[in-house]
Amino acid sequence: MPEQPSILIVDDTPEMLAIVERMLRGQYRTRTAASGAEALAMARAEPPDLVLLDVMMPGMNGFEVCRELKLRPETRDVPVIFLTALDDAKDEKTGFEVGAVDYITKPVSQPILHARVKNHLSLKAAADFLKDNNRFLLAEVTRRTEQVQIVQDVTIMAMASLAETRDNATGNHIRRTQHYVRALAEKLQSMPRYRGEFDDETIVSLFKSAPLHDIGKVGIPDAILLKPGKLTPEEYEIMKTHTVLGRDTILAAEKWIGAPSSFLRHAREIAMSHQEKWDGSGYPEGLKGDAIPMPARLMALADVYDALISKRYYKPAWPHEAAVQMIQEGRGTHFDPDITDAFLLIQDQFRAIASRFAG
Repeated sequence: MPEQPSILIVDDTPEMLAIVERMLRGQYRTRTAASGAEALAMARAEPPDLVLLDVMMPGMNGFEVCRELKLRPETRDVPVIFLTALDDAKDEKTGFEVGAVDYITKPVSQPILHARVKNHLSLKAAADFLKDNNRFLLAEVTRRTEQVQIVQDVTIMAMASLAETRDNATGNHIRRTQHYVRALAEKLQSMPRYRGEFDDETIVSLFKSAPLHDIGKVGIPDAILLKPGKLTPEEYEIMKTHTVLGRDTILAAEKWIGAPSSFLRHAREIAMSHQEKWDGSGYPEGLKGDAIPMPARLMALADVYDALISKRYYKPAWPHEAAVQMIQEGRGTHFDPDITDAFLLIQDQFRAIASRFAG
């Protein structure tokens, strides 16, 4: 059996408290308070379902009590009905302005009291139901959004891993590079010049899009991609097209969803331009300086560092110090000077990431 609704009756006259409580007894759980301060304390300790509140009380009057109830999160949604002998329209207006839902004039009529109380409790129950339902729906939307995000993230990593398995790169390359990119972006975020460019949402997007930087290698023939020896000039030209292939693949996805996506934009910029160089000597477009998208500039350094410290069929793994020196020497030619400076400041983080995702 459902619990009866609770009603707090507030009046400084004991006789009126007794009369109203007697009228409601049996259908509702009632509590009484003889002052505004007592009523607020009781409502704070155990919020009622409805308050019947006298207006004219010594100390704190009903308007002040109602105003306080509406200011407190735990009682702001509790309906307040004024019990009053006042019949001035101005007083009624004041009552509604401070948050009351109704007025019952004294002497109180039991049928009117029951009808008003029943109506406002029904309205509150409906409002509570909608609030709970909205809360549930919001939680469900959040849960399903998280599930979709997880599926998206797993799909991205699966696609990136597929591209990586067709390459001679060592395992965990995509994990290392995405952490390098995030570390660089976070360092740049702390610098005044880049504070507006790298908000938290952008950094998350960069982290998630970085693994797709070599997705275009799926379209490179095995005879070239997996060739153990040095590529011929003709083969190298074909290898270089992995940047355009990656860009086109992601561009097709952007058109398919039919809406702008910062994540896909970052992934497209990284895939297309991570082989560009600061001095314009890179590929596929020979972009120079700031014309190279920032996400691609971050990946350019991250990708080279990881290639240097990783063992390849044509070279041993370089020690961290040698890789740092090589990148420092490429400052202003291969790499963005600011990104290089950020790297030099956090090079120990790169070493730690490489160690964490070794293999």
